[in-house]
Amino acid sequence: MVEISRRRMLSAGAAAFTASSYSRILGANETVQVGVIGTGVRGGGHVRSLSNIKEFNIVALCDVYGKKAEAAKSSYAPNAATFSDHRKMLEIKNLDAVVIATPDHWHVPISTDAIHAGKDVFCEKPITLKIGEGASLLKMVNDSRRIFQSGMQQRSMSHFIQARDEFVKAGKLGKVTMVRTWWHGSVSSFVRPVPPDLEKQPADLDWKRFIEPVEKSRPYHPYQYNCFRAFFDFGGGQFTDLFTHWVDAAHMLIGEDLPDAACATGGQFIPEYQNDGSGRTVPDTVNAQLHYPGDWMCTFDATMAAGVDSNGLEFYGTKGRLFITRAGFEFTPADTNPPAGYGSGRGRGMAGRGTPPPFPPEPVKNPNAIAVRASGGDQHLQNFLDCVKSRKPPNASLLDGLRAAQACHLCSVSYQQGRKLKFDTRHEKLVG
Repeated sequence: MVEISRRRMLSAGAAAFTASSYSRILGANETVQVGVIGTGVRGGGHVRSLSNIKEFNIVALCDVYGKKAEAAKSSYAPNAATFSDHRKMLEIKNLDAVVIATPDHWHVPISTDAIHAGKDVFCEKPITLKIGEGASLLKMVNDSRRIFQSGMQQRSMSHFIQARDEFVKAGKLGKVTMVRTWWHGSVSSFVRPVPPDLEKQPADLDWKRFIEPVEKSRPYHPYQYNCFRAFFDFGGGQFTDLFTHWVDAAHMLIGEDLPDAACATGGQFIPEYQNDGSGRTVPDTVNAQLHYPGDWMCTFDATMAAGVDSNGLEFYGTKGRLFITRAGFEFTPADTNPPAGYGSGRGRGMAGRGTPPPFPPEPVKNPNAIAVRASGGDQHLQNFLDCVKSRKPPNASLLDGLRAAQACHLCSVSYQQGRKLKFDTRHEKLVG
């Protein structure tokens, strides 16, 4: 990626929202005409959510597999036109915005086409397939006065904003030295049996179009289509599919988004997934570490092993600990005089010498801990709608999405090359 500082990006964004851009501003009560590109599991969910927001009118649906587009149409958007080629959809004159939920390798090409066509864009994560892919898109968005919302929904969740403002920014954690993240058990995203109707290429599935950004010609591969996240050709495995969300949350709360080093390891360790005939290339178990110039680290662990199913982040600071998920957060201040059985977090976890504590230990709640539950609703799509109308910058800018993806790409490259990477944060390029 070319050198682009956050200050320069924000300045360019401010310049974009000048008086000349207000010709496209919609009234507060007007309906935004929206199209969805990619109507599979994630895109189908967006179609459902959009249909529940009265200010959105779904006028078009696009998917390389006609069956998926028709299914979304019949369920949630009976009046929408359907397309197999997004370029044809973008020719609709009254189309205000698009939601892109295709496989990762299509994100930048379709976003570029949509911005060129004068549409506002909501694009799922990760924005890019590889390091450096988003520089031209970023310039185009800054020059175009278009709204671009990255699909990093934590940035619109009120409890993430509260945790950042009331606990991290306010200094209640002290100096944060480590952010530990994990996402275990997300098996179905990477291991998915091919259904009978996909064993042979369906007549209404444009396989050539599906692989076009990666390769001009390739024999139909049902597993690659049905479970694209299992292949590095189309994504970054658990790094870009799962870690993207959590590393972006870390960037959001701490306020630093350019790591200067990355190291990752892992492999295909689960026997039943090794010989399933899929040809899967991504690992089933990974561990990654990112180092940031501000003297803190972010780690990520993930496994598809059957014995675990959990995800979250923990921020470790000199004054306390913050645990947060999409369900809520809990802040626990450091306590130098904890109640019996609680432990200060220092030493080996024993209050003193002598008889060790019972195992398993009985949980003892810190009386000073503060817990907050998440609020409901699709806040991120609502924020996109509000910004399409007001022309204000969205909660998750394109730059936010690019930086989160870039951090995950560093982990993916480190894993694939089997070495620690150093990253030049000024010029945003690998060193050596």
